[in-house]
Amino acid sequence: MKKAQSLFLLMGFLCVCTQIIYPQEVKQDTKQEEKKGIKEITEVMPKQTRPTYARAGRKDPFVDLLAQQESRKTVEGEDGPQVSVENVNIIGIVKARGQFTAIVSGPEDFPLFVKVGHKFSDGFILSINESKVTFRKTSERGSPLFKPKDIIKEILIEERR
Repeated sequence: MKKAQSLFLLMGFLCVCTQIIYPQEVKQDTKQEEKKGIKEITEVMPKQTRPTYARAGRKDPFVDLLAQQESRKTVEGEDGPQVSVENVNIIGIVKARGQFTAIVSGPEDFPLFVKVGHKFSDGFILSINESKVTFRKTSERGSPLFKPKDIIKEILIEERR
């Protein structure tokens, strides 16, 4: 009787072990087959390559000009229309807590308080001092400039008082 019970338990244990081990082996085999299938597909399909171009100071003829216009529209639509550096008028400059803050207005005459590093649609503020604001223009009509331009806008002495 004890032999029959021990034999029955041993057979049950072996069945459980094979049920656990066998599916793991099948999973590994299917993974290897999937990898082989992917490798065969990638060998058959040609790789898409983008043409390379040495700019050397010239414009890249492979740049999609329509994509630049679409990206510019999405930037403008996120948080209102962006102001261009040329359209900014300086109203005043204030010094608070050791930092200069410029009060500027855009084409719609809304005042805007800006500090060093504030970004505009085509540049950012490089520096602010008592009588002038230096802008760095990094793009022109949506395309980046090869060499950034510094634009200095000053407040006249009569306007400061």
